[in-house]
Amino acid sequence: MLNYSEIEIEKILNQYKNKKIKEKERYDKIKDTQIYRDSSRLRAKNNYILTKDLRADNYQENKVMIKARNSYNYYKKTNNINKFIEKYPDRHEILLISGYLND
Repeated sequence: MLNYSEIEIEKILNQYKNKKIKEKERYDKIKDTQIYRDSSRLRAKNNYILTKDLRADNYQENKVMIKARNSYNYYKKTNNINKFIEKYPDRHEILLISGYLND
């Protein structure tokens, strides 16, 4: 393990704090410029395009759990949990097995 003196720790913390302040100042300066907005939008669009299939695959893998959880939350919000258990016993069982519910 690294052994630092109190002075070195203080110096490291000050350097980190100053770095964060400079990064925040730089961001505040450029965030409203059109160039930054365009580059940010392009980066976000590229990320959306690249991860579209990953999100679709993730949804397909977890579709049953997502439906069960959404149904449970709906019936919980309307205070009809017993109706949920009667109407969807399979979804209730999935939630119990997964550990989402502790009943």
